[in-house]
Formats: sequence, structure tokens, C-alpha cells
Amino acid sequence: MQIKAIPYALAALFAATSHAAQSSPAGSSGVTLDDVPVRATPLGALPATQALPAVNTLGRAQVDGEAVMNSWELLGRVPGIQLTEIRMGIESGRISFRGFNGEGYINGIKLLIDGIPGNTNNGNPRFIDMVSPLELESLEVVKGGSDPRYGLHNIGGNVNVLTRQGGNYSVSRLTYGSFNTREIQLALGREADNWAQNYVLERQTSDGYRDHAHSEKYTVGGKWFYTADGGQWAAGLSARFHHNEAQEAGFLTASELAARRSQSPARNANDGGDRDMQQWGIHLDVALSEQLSLSNLVYFNSHVEDRRITFSSFPYYNLPRQQRQWDETQTGLRSTLTWRAGPGFSLEGGLNLEHQDNEYRRYTYRYTLPTNFAAAPASVLNNENYTLDNLGGYIQAVLQPIPALRITPAFRLDKFEGESLSRISGARADLQDYGWIRQPKLGLAYTVQPGLELYASWGKTFQILTGSQAPAYLSTGQQAWRPSINISREVGSTWKPWAGGELRLAFWQQTASDEMANLPSIGASLDLGPTRRRGVDFEFSQAVGERGRVWFSHTLQESTVMGGSAGGMPLAHREAFATPRYITNMGAEYQIDERWRLSLQGRAQGDYYIYTLAAPGKYGSYAVADLGARYTLSPQASIDLQIRNLLDRKYEYVWFDSAFWGPQAQPMFSPAPGRAAYVALNLRM
Repeated sequence: MQIKAIPYALAALFAATSHAAQSSPAGSSGVTLDDVPVRATPLGALPATQALPAVNTLGRAQVDGEAVMNSWELLGRVPGIQLTEIRMGIESGRISFRGFNGEGYINGIKLLIDGIPGNTNNGNPRFIDMVSPLELESLEVVKGGSDPRYGLHNIGGNVNVLTRQGGNYSVSRLTYGSFNTREIQLALGREADNWAQNYVLERQTSDGYRDHAHSEKYTVGGKWFYTADGGQWAAGLSARFHHNEAQEAGFLTASELAARRSQSPARNANDGGDRDMQQWGIHLDVALSEQLSLSNLVYFNSHVEDRRITFSSFPYYNLPRQQRQWDETQTGLRSTLTWRAGPGFSLEGGLNLEHQDNEYRRYTYRYTLPTNFAAAPASVLNNENYTLDNLGGYIQAVLQPIPALRITPAFRLDKFEGESLSRISGARADLQDYGWIRQPKLGLAYTVQPGLELYASWGKTFQILTGSQAPAYLSTGQQAWRPSINISREVGSTWKPWAGGELRLAFWQQTASDEMANLPSIGASLDLGPTRRRGVDFEFSQAVGERGRVWFSHTLQESTVMGGSAGGMPLAHREAFATPRYITNMGAEYQIDERWRLSLQGRAQGDYYIYTLAAPGKYGSYAVADLGARYTLSPQASIDLQIRNLLDRKYEYVWFDSAFWGPQAQPMFSPAPGRAAYVALNLRM
């Protein structure tokens, strides 16, 4: 069956759009970090916490008052989340978990914003930058391969960012802090009769911790929803826009880092970038009967970027001085039919269609100090227009034969087509033919006694190649590549042993059949062969009376290449690069009295190899703490003080510059900021 030949009747059957259900942490096998409001409605798909065995939910109150430069940093409070703090202008950083990393070679995490996909073509979850912390309702994290709702990029799990909908509020936050950081956030909600409106505005400027690191960005967004009398249907429109322009301080050699961490070498004086993103969604939810509902979503994403970067000080080649330009659009449809037959049985089926029309251009420039990006390029490495079409669908049941047992079998199918056109040579190439990718899944949860639940899950996910050239797109006669099938297994338990206390312990493993480390931005790929990721998650949360809470999580993980070779050298039993062996998160907050609230958070991760061959050694470990305090002036106003990296720890993001080998192959460093302080005025009406 060709995707292009899908009957129009099928598309019309599901034509509209699906507003993601606001889900409750109740009943999930994961430590809930904060209470999340639940909307009583017959509309929408099944909440993830009802159908899946292990979900982490982070509520708005838990991140309220956090001073972050980028929204992805808020996920550092979720157990097991690795933050890759690149901090190179518009390329600020990424999130990952379950033994994947944020280097860009295997972007294994699916991102959604109110149910709208938020990954670029190569899987980078860049669209999270479009969300302002002030509009956040909750963050929902599903780890592993048991979730059938999503296919593309949903290799190790997914993150759904849910923003406010409805309500009557006017809130603002004015922030000033270290590095001349200035930020204003405004959020407005109005709900009356059948109409709900929500608006958000964010404007941020900062000079950055390092020289030549000035950045400016803004986000604007709105949601407009109408709910019919009786709540039998709801329709809405959502829109958001984001612009970011920033200088790039450049990566430092070890000697430059030792000389002055905040410097920007002269070679990087012209480095920087601009990024524009927009996202539109049309939503329609319909209650067809008391038990049957249809959720629909039509969406449009746009990602336009121009980045200029000098990667190395080595003067004899042009390759380290590059300009990269992306122009990507995604149009898609998601539709979900849900049958809530009764307390012991629910059935859900979903369909998704997505079409991508993308362009990628990459130029190199001759050696100058600094790089002269206004000159004619030395060479054109990429100039391609390429498409990607995805048809996917799933069916999932939630069975409860007895009150203590929940069984969730599921099955998903995905198919891909696409074509790439080289504007350099005029050659055309078709996307690899992966056929129908089959993904069976199964989840079990058993309540031994009130407060004690055992669960297990098993499921298949997949990796396909991304980018604009081979091996993602192949001409006739070139080598075909089958999708890498990931098999995820997890067993665990959650326990509420006493009032206010909650624990979770999980053992997990994820194996891939033929993984490819693929970085399309530089045209690099490495066939790793079979891989294995495994680990242990421990999570603990405890209420302290009615005024406080403490939490602790610790993930031990191992990411191993089981086969493959590079340059004739075997990779078997080597650790995958950029994956720390542990990730730790802890914190406490306490409401001292009516006016004062204090919080303390710490996070740490182990070191890791920065190259698959492991030759350059291990880097990247850190342990940092953040201190926060809120003073309430009145019911309408409060002041936040936050000190990030309280102990002024020195740590860095590190990658291995292996382009030239010999004495030029070396670790390159992007230092994180030292101690920084921020003060914010919060106003609420």
C-alpha cells in the first residue's frame, strides 16, 4: 500500500484534530512530583496514567519560581532525565533518558506540546523552546517502549508538555539576574460560558556567562476553545511563535579552558545563529455517545534556522568553519477513537499522518581569524530538498478482569516514504524502504494491597535513518538498511508504605537489533550493530507535614555497543559515548510560614566516554545545587530569589573533535555557568 494512494475517504473519516487529554497522576506506577489538576470530561483519549504502567508527572507548582534560561532545563527535576547542556547560542541543550544521549546521533525521545509533535526531522526536540514556563500546566514523561500512541522518534519514550487551558487568571513574572539577564513572562486566561482563551508572552535577553554569548528570544502564543452546551463536543485553535537569535562563544580546548573559562576565542567572533519556529493546531473532540469519543488534531510546524559556527582552531582545513541552514515544515493529522465500555474494559484506536517538506544547506568557509561568513563559501556540502511521509496507527485495550489486575495489550504499525533531491547534482533518491514496521506491546499492573502495586511492560519501538542524504535516501542499487528494532522490558513496583510517602523501584532493559549512530547535519553515520541499554530506577517522595516535601531519585544505567566496527576496529562491549553511568536528583521544599517558602535542589551525573572508541577518556561528571526562596508580599504579589549552582561548581559539556585525528583530535569544552543569582517579581490578578 502506497501512502500517496490512501483513499480520501480514510483521511476524511478522521479529519480534524486531537487535543491531548489533561492526565492525572492517579493510578500511575511512577512517583508523582506534584499534584496535577484533573478535568472531568467524557472527551479525549485515555490518559497515559490510566493505560500505561509507568508515568512520571511534574506539575506546575513544582517548577514555579524556577529561573531557567531554557524550558528544557525544567525537566532536570524529573527522575532519570539527562540534561545535555551544549550552551552554544541557539543550540542550547537537549533532554534524554533510558541510556540515550543528547548528542544528536540518536535522538530517542519523542516530544509533544499539547499533543502536537515537537521534534525536527532528525528527532531533535527543539520545539520545547517554544513553551514559556509560566504557561506550563504539567510535564508528562513516559519511559520505555510500552506507549503505542507514537511511532517516529518514540524510541526510548516520550515527553508531553501540557500548557494551561481555560481558567481565569492574569499572571506575570519579571526577572533580573546574573549576566545581565532580563526576562518578562505574561500569561492570561479567560473562561466564560462556552469560551476559553489563553495567551502567553515571553521576552528574554542575556549577555551570557561567557564572552560573545549575547542572546535574545521571544515567544507568543494563544489558545481559543469553544465547548458546546452539555460538553458533547469541543473545538479549538492553538498557535505559538518563537524567535531566537544568539551569538556563539565557541568550544574551548583544554588549555583555553584552563586559562579562562568565560573566554570566547577570536576564531569564534563571527559565530551565531537565528532560529524561528511556529506551531499551529486545530482541535476537535466529540463525544459520540456516553462511552464513545473521537479526538482529532490537525497541525502545522515550521522550523527555520541559520547557524554559523567555527568548531576547531585547526587552521589547515575548511571543514571546521560551517554555516548550516534548515527550513522544515510538517503538516499532520492525529485522530483517536476511544470506547470506554465500562470499569473493566476500554478500547482505543488511533491514526496519524505526517508529511514533511524539508531543506538543508551546509557551507564551509576558508580559514580566517575570525571566520568570514560574509565571503563566498569554500564549498557546498549539502543543498537538498527532501520529503518524509509517515502513516501510522495503533490499537490498545485496557482490561481489568479483576479490580486488582490491569492488562494493556497494544499493537502499532508505521510506514514511511520520501524522496530527496540534490540541488548540487540534480540526483534524486528514494527513502529507504522499511516496509510496515510492526510494534507489539504489553503492560501489566497488579495491586497486591492498597498502596502496593507491581507492574511489568514489554514493547517494541524502532529507529529509522534521518537527514537528507545517504544512507537515509538511497539510489537504485545502493545498500538497503532495515529499521533498527528496539525491544524494551521493564519490571517494577510502587509502594506507599505510610502517609505522604511514595517509592518506586524499576529494572529495565532496552536492546536494539542494528542501531545506527546517524548525525545528518554533518553527513556522518556509524553502524553500531546490536546495542543494549539497561538500568535501575529508584524514586522516593515524602510529604513533610502539611508544609513540606522531600524527594530523591537515582538511576544507574549502562549503554553498551554489542557489535559493529569503526575503521576496522571492533566496537563490541564498548560503552556508548555521552551516556553517564548514573543520574541523581534530590530536593526539599518547606513553607516556613504564610510568607516564606524555601527550596533546595541538587542534581548530579557521572562521567562518560566522549567517543565510541573510548580513547579520549571520560568527562562530564558534575554535582550542583540550587537554592530558592519566595517571599509573599500579598495574595497578588511575591518575590523569588534563586541561586543556581550554589557551590560554584565547575563543569562542562564535552565532545570529541575527531575530524582530523593526529595531534588535532582533542576534547572540546563548553563550560557551564558558575554561581548565578536571579530575583523575580511575580504578580497575580
